[in-house]
Amino acid sequence: MDLSPPTGAAGRRADACAAAPLLNCLLREVAEPLPDAGRRRVHRLPSGRLLRVRPGRRPADPEVHRAGAWHAVGHTELVKLVAEELRRHTGLPGGDLPAEMTDSRDAVAALLAARERATAPTDPYLRSEQSLLIGHPYHPAPKARGGGPAASWLPYAPEAHARFPLVLLAVREDQVAEEGDTRALDALGTPPPGYRLLPAHPWQLGLVARDLAPAFADGRLLRLGGSDFDVWPTAAVRTVYEPRRDLFLKFSLDVRITNDIRRLWRHDLAGLSRTDTAARQAFAAMGPPAAWLSDRGYRTAAFAFEELAVLVRDGLRGHLLPGATPLLAAALAEGFDGSPLAAAADPEHWWEAYLRQVVPPALTAFGEHGVVLEAHLQNTLVAVDAAGTPVQALFRDAEGAKVLPDVPRAAGWERLVYCLVVNHLGEIAAALAEHRPGFDPWPAARRELARHDLPEIPALLTAPTLPGKTNLLLRWTGADGAAARYLPLPNPLAGAGGVQ
Repeated sequence: MDLSPPTGAAGRRADACAAAPLLNCLLREVAEPLPDAGRRRVHRLPSGRLLRVRPGRRPADPEVHRAGAWHAVGHTELVKLVAEELRRHTGLPGGDLPAEMTDSRDAVAALLAARERATAPTDPYLRSEQSLLIGHPYHPAPKARGGGPAASWLPYAPEAHARFPLVLLAVREDQVAEEGDTRALDALGTPPPGYRLLPAHPWQLGLVARDLAPAFADGRLLRLGGSDFDVWPTAAVRTVYEPRRDLFLKFSLDVRITNDIRRLWRHDLAGLSRTDTAARQAFAAMGPPAAWLSDRGYRTAAFAFEELAVLVRDGLRGHLLPGATPLLAAALAEGFDGSPLAAAADPEHWWEAYLRQVVPPALTAFGEHGVVLEAHLQNTLVAVDAAGTPVQALFRDAEGAKVLPDVPRAAGWERLVYCLVVNHLGEIAAALAEHRPGFDPWPAARRELARHDLPEIPALLTAPTLPGKTNLLLRWTGADGAAARYLPLPNPLAGAGGVQ
């Protein structure tokens, strides 16, 4: 199979896809905007250099001013420029991040080439999960895949419309570690007597093969072969979906995806049941249509606890309204074939319906149940009816959720505002405004938020700024991926007029 990266127009598209989120980070976190100079926006960087871009939610065509003229900056030069500016700004070398920026661009190029040979899934839900070529719009390297050769990860890449069988392992019963409801795993195959079934992600199995060799040699672990069914990787890469069984499985993956090595860490698994129970109880009290996709339980091998852990998550069918089609919120923001956001004839009506489904569950979970959902674009599914109108929101990922008072209320609220308002509603609102020039989405968002009787709401609607996560600085300074750092961003709610 030819895995050569695309050149020409396809190569330029890869550059543009990779440059947009990197520019968003640079401009948000360290650049100073200068007075509007026309169709291109000019910013002063920490070194004093001037950078101008074609503005928008996906900035493009960067140019640097030198020797009295503007000069176009390709992706390679952009990475070099960002590294120079961040070294000056922080005094730190930045570790592997420049290489990750390059890896992210090369990954996009490989994905574009793979898509030329692939067939997108016909199911709208799967198509939405596998649509994200740009990915996180405010991360410097959203598509980095650990720096390995494309051939090692493309077979498992959602953006390449991958589907693949799992590897079925058998763990000796006295070596099994599990918690919660893992019965769905037992239905995936038949282990020999004295063993329990443990599915494995083939990419992860390859990454940790050397560490597992002794367990295979002494019989603690057996390889049963490939599953007789395929799974579809979702946008999270390490989480897969099996449509026939309506089953989600989340695996450890020893690869850095955005900010973190995506391993199921022991300390997170230890607290998972408590967090998931709190979220399940909150949504049960709310009742339909809002839904929580429960992380029911996990199973692993005691001798490779984190390496082989697999999490069982609720499927969709038991939660969806009849006739509703679930779609990944991040795909609605980025755009994909068949997106109802792009097709909405009445953006005001569509947006109000969207807000009615997404906002109340997140605020009610926080205000009445002390659950801080990580309600960002990739953890939210929005189900639409036959006309494409949002009728339901489904939330997921107990690993990312928090429970009060494990985190202080103020910190939990800041996290919720960032995830729900800045990351999520901000991107959907911007996408709608881009498709319907002249449409202002923020008065409707303000009205919806004002309906909720939380003590934090008045300040949210009047504060001059909102918290914006600084993924570029977080990665450059080597901070823990879970240790969010925020900077103030202009609050569009405060300028959206009074409640109508």
